[in-house]
Amino acid sequence: MSGLLFATGSPLAVNVLDAQSLLAAFGVLGVGIVLFAETGLLVGFFLPGDSLLFTAGLLCTGSSAAGVHLSLAPLLIAAVAGTLAGSQCGYLIGRRAGGALLARSRSARLHEGAQRAEVLLERYGFAKAIVLARFVPVVRTVLNPVAGALGVPVRSFTLWQVSGGLLWTVGLTLGGYALGSSVPNVDRYLLPIVALIVAVSLLPLAAELHRSRRAAAARRNGAGG
Repeated sequence: MSGLLFATGSPLAVNVLDAQSLLAAFGVLGVGIVLFAETGLLVGFFLPGDSLLFTAGLLCTGSSAAGVHLSLAPLLIAAVAGTLAGSQCGYLIGRRAGGALLARSRSARLHEGAQRAEVLLERYGFAKAIVLARFVPVVRTVLNPVAGALGVPVRSFTLWQVSGGLLWTVGLTLGGYALGSSVPNVDRYLLPIVALIVAVSLLPLAAELHRSRRAAAARRNGAGG
């Protein structure tokens, strides 16, 4: 049962910024709770969603030297449920509270993330912005209430947040699982691997930004000619 919901470890010693510490203390249940907080509650913007998913997938293989083992199917269910429910909750908070919650926050990172979220929505439209935001830390937290506050239609938001949420959670979890299945004790090198995974996850956004800038430059050149 501990492999399904809770991993062994003391929750009193948990470090919420460290994926392995969270998983050792709370197991699969902790994954769902953390992802709900990160995607649905503005106070969760600092939580390690990317590294948590990847590390959790890796720990499903039984090759970890840390002695923590999770079960893949319950992990995927908890991760998807936490992510999708959190995003929808964040959207509803934005619809009802508008920008009041963001205005009260003194976090510079949170306000910067909100500005980036608005730029994404304005530049790329609902579909691309909501999917791309999943892969950008902080932005994936604030885009949901920003989308609600800006009046993004609930059907459009739900469709694209589910699509992006599935791609993000399942992709990162299975990526960790595949690597853990191939390389014994790979968790010894977890920090650089997670940094690489986060960098790779930003590639879709970087490619879209590059394409958008090239298109804008082509339009300017056309207008100038």
